[in-house]
Amino acid sequence: MKDIARHAGVSQSAVSFALNGRPGVSEDTRDRVRRVAEQLGWRPSAAARQLSGEGAATVGFVLARPADTLGVDSFFLQLVSGIQEVLAERHLGLLFQVVEDVDDECAVYRRWWAEHRVDGVLVVDPRTADPRPDLLDELGLPAVVIGGAPDERHPGLSTVWADDAGAMASVVGELYALGHRRIVHIAGLPGLAHTERRIRTLRTEAGRRGLAEVESVTTNYSDAEAAAVTRRMLERPNPPTALIYDNDVMAVAGVATATELGFAVPADVSVLAWEDSALCRMVKPWLSALSRDSVEFGRTAARELTALLDGGPARTVRVPVPRVIVRDSTGPARHT
Repeated sequence: MKDIARHAGVSQSAVSFALNGRPGVSEDTRDRVRRVAEQLGWRPSAAARQLSGEGAATVGFVLARPADTLGVDSFFLQLVSGIQEVLAERHLGLLFQVVEDVDDECAVYRRWWAEHRVDGVLVVDPRTADPRPDLLDELGLPAVVIGGAPDERHPGLSTVWADDAGAMASVVGELYALGHRRIVHIAGLPGLAHTERRIRTLRTEAGRRGLAEVESVTTNYSDAEAAAVTRRMLERPNPPTALIYDNDVMAVAGVATATELGFAVPADVSVLAWEDSALCRMVKPWLSALSRDSVEFGRTAARELTALLDGGPARTVRVPVPRVIVRDSTGPARHT
């Protein structure tokens, strides 16, 4: 501050007013101070900002999922890339933590709030009975819920949501048009709101079309559980003719298991992944998949959070419905 004041020919208090956007100096002085600060390579100290009550310049992101399933999950990698891109533009840090369950996640929020560690948080994996929105309301911690439902409103919390129901309806419609009547959805973690929405929509679409042999089976998103469930389904007397997997890793494991059991993909069984990625184009056959811009999903969430931090109102924002990309792993049903 002394160096900037000396080079700009002003007092240290004027430097403080200018750099912190406070009244008390003219616009000419403010511009001159900022130019000098930039020339000297000055950056605000996050610790000093926290002590002065101006915020931590940091956003929190807690993930309550099995740690061994995260390293191969392309969705979260792309989501975080989009988040980080927007935060970097604002010179905001991202404090990331993996925990065992939602109770631990809530404990982290309480600790961060008490210690003034973060200015706001990004919340993922909404639950069907979720204690986090009420807790964040109580703490007054700005937050964006990623993947929430548009009818779940909380003061101070924005929601960025994807139409899982519409996406599942399009998947079922695609498979039904190919003649598939025995469809199994190998889903992710039970209790997650988006898992339940997909299961519910599959059931609704099956009922609407009169399909009696359609079901969902939940897993922990891992390739091991996907392989085990696939084996169990295909060893039935009347195996499914189509399999829907809730991520790309599970779909690849499913193709490998089907091939091992002597099933040809897609001649005997069609396979479709919920998340498209490079992995879907690195196996034979190439996997049909639901495609969405996960990086932009992250950008959107981060923009909504920075808007809250700037004093804007809580909003509900919808991202585009994922679209089915048809590749080699889906085809007409051989058995109906």
